[in-house]
Amino acid sequence: MDARLQMRVQRYGWDAASAHYHDSWGKQLRPAHDRLLHMARVQSGQNVVETACGSGLVTLRLAEMVGDAGSVLATDLSQGMIDDLKARLEASATPNVKVERMGAEKLDLPNQSFDAAICALGLMYTPDPAAAVSEMARVTGSGGTVAATVWGNRRNCGWAEVFPIVDSHVASEVCPMFFGTGAPGILKRIFEDAGLGRIEEIRHCETLEFGTEHDVLDAVLLGGPVALAVKRFSNEIWAEVQNSFLASVADFRRNDGSYGIPGEFVTVKGVREAT
Repeated sequence: MDARLQMRVQRYGWDAASAHYHDSWGKQLRPAHDRLLHMARVQSGQNVVETACGSGLVTLRLAEMVGDAGSVLATDLSQGMIDDLKARLEASATPNVKVERMGAEKLDLPNQSFDAAICALGLMYTPDPAAAVSEMARVTGSGGTVAATVWGNRRNCGWAEVFPIVDSHVASEVCPMFFGTGAPGILKRIFEDAGLGRIEEIRHCETLEFGTEHDVLDAVLLGGPVALAVKRFSNEIWAEVQNSFLASVADFRRNDGSYGIPGEFVTVKGVREAT
């Protein structure tokens, strides 16, 4: 797919998902975010840029970590996500966060202007993940940290059948290489190619906890990467897709009706070496 078209699909797709994403994924992604933030070791007083920030699941935590003496610039391609995050920041009276709509592959920011750059589960959606990591490295100062988390191998993500299920009815046009950055060694190599050093990589599996069928459907179909495609379904196809997806995760349904769906993540950290 043409890169410009892919960017449009991502922008409007996440606009469509923005009403569902924060509440549907906050608890489920918390362990993966914990690992990312632990590896990034963001400190009080630092200035941090976050790319593909979404609704702010990590942004709000970064704001606490840097404190009043630090700052966070949160960027995302989706205006819907930006608006959602701004509303949350106003409600929580968080003064040390600035939010701007900006694509991850071309950050309109000066060289070496931040102490750290963070991306939580956003690189999979960029047409060129290597360009996005290079931009993160470019805007990070000498000795600063660049850290990112992506989904891991497709076979280790129990929700992954959503893509062929949706595509059998209408092309979801989600980045065809969605799981590409999660293949062995790929994200680490991207960090190396961006000129980062002292690289650490961890592959970790977490259980995505959902209380009910409704919670699973709301998160994966309405609050995830296929949200734009779902909007094109008739009522009949929507019902069929829901049933097909629930069948694909039936093995992860517990006797009480809750779900524990496996998800694999890859988290990589690198340091911008002195120049």
